[in-house]
Amino acid sequence: MPYPETFTGFQVNGPETWTEFHKNEFQPKPFGDYDVDIKIEACGVCGSDVHTISGGWGEQHFPLAVGHEIIGTAIRVGSKVSLIKEGQRVGVGAQSYSCLDCRQCKNDNETYCQKQLDTYGAKWPDTGIVSQGGYSSHVRTHEHWVFPIPDALPSTVAAPMLCAGLTAYSPLVRNGCGPGKKVGIVGLGGIGHLGLLFAKALGAEVWAISRTHSKEADAKAMGADGFLATSDRDWNVPHKMTFDLIINTANSFEGFDLDAYLSLLDIHAKWVSVGLPEDDGIKVRNQTFLTNGCFFGSSHLGSRKEVLTMLQLAADKGIKTWVQEVQINKENLAETLTKLHNNDVRYRYCLTGYEEQFGA
Repeated sequence: MPYPETFTGFQVNGPETWTEFHKNEFQPKPFGDYDVDIKIEACGVCGSDVHTISGGWGEQHFPLAVGHEIIGTAIRVGSKVSLIKEGQRVGVGAQSYSCLDCRQCKNDNETYCQKQLDTYGAKWPDTGIVSQGGYSSHVRTHEHWVFPIPDALPSTVAAPMLCAGLTAYSPLVRNGCGPGKKVGIVGLGGIGHLGLLFAKALGAEVWAISRTHSKEADAKAMGADGFLATSDRDWNVPHKMTFDLIINTANSFEGFDLDAYLSLLDIHAKWVSVGLPEDDGIKVRNQTFLTNGCFFGSSHLGSRKEVLTMLQLAADKGIKTWVQEVQINKENLAETLTKLHNNDVRYRYCLTGYEEQFGA
């Protein structure tokens, strides 16, 4: 059976028409010795997709098919590929290239490589071809960024873990989440709910922190040991200086009282922000850190090694993404992306029905 020379995807032409999806053929980058072609069967819908096509994150290369929580079957592998076998069920997340030769890459920090490229919207330096994402029939990716999916994980459960899950998992494990630690997860959305599930699976005491009590029942159902609503009076006072780590997944900093949040941290404990709001972010003052000497930072995706251990943990512990399945087509994409823009999701959308849209 011949390999497809072009792929087909649902592309957006620009931010002015970001809810209009057009089914187009496109040319992937040339197939290389280390590349894997994947026939897609499912793809999570990430907040990044909305920020990108709506113009919230600035100028992009259009027309563009987004989507970077991809699951499918490896149908072609390059001559030097050793990590993936043809016929395997595999996944691709938000990153599709790094140099693999710099200091960062050699220390399992390849997600911080200065030459890293995103799965969609990146210009391949040798050709100028723009990478296209998982709202498509296929994706072509360097083997290092293609991950075998454990049999125990359904595709729609695993897909959101490849961006949202990893975005939470990496800072959890890098900052000591585990037994005997009290961990807070700020924001119970796509990233936050997976952060809660992984923090609990890693053995920590986990508290969900949200604006109101509307998601408290869900948080408890996910295994949260406690719940804090920042709309409550003096919500932070009983828990001052008791948290070892807080992962902030919030997608908006409007009305965000940073001092109150950071007051929760123990001495030299860490606050790690992983959400990327479209607004100006948080204003930070030196005085904020003096009371407990806490550290304030961020995190970007995670390494291949972390992806593999995260997926295995999910398989071993039976972790299930809270996912709403959506058949991929123009109308459903417009409706789903609009809902996500309005925060109308519990807690991740995942696209299915690829065979019907794209065939063999």
